[in-house]
Amino acid sequence: MLRYTLMRLGIFAGCLVVVWGLVYSGIAPRGLGDSNGMWVLLLALVLSAPISFVVLRKERDRASEQIVRKVDRVKAGMEASRSQEDLADDTARAQGQTS
Repeated sequence: MLRYTLMRLGIFAGCLVVVWGLVYSGIAPRGLGDSNGMWVLLLALVLSAPISFVVLRKERDRASEQIVRKVDRVKAGMEASRSQEDLADDTARAQGQTS
């Protein structure tokens, strides 16, 4: 998961550098008034999203599988805990009825 995040940030940083270069060289439009910094960030974000979607497909699938395994492990632990609580409750009720 960390690897995917770092790769995604790397792609964004690369797009940010490219967009900044294009804007300051005059190839891409500068934005309105004082919004130039926000324009560069927004344009870099818009460009990096589809690139990340295509380039990081395998890494995203790997991260997704890790998350699914963790969720399944937590669910199994919760179910085991629930069954132990049910057993303890049933035992307590049975002892209460026999007394």
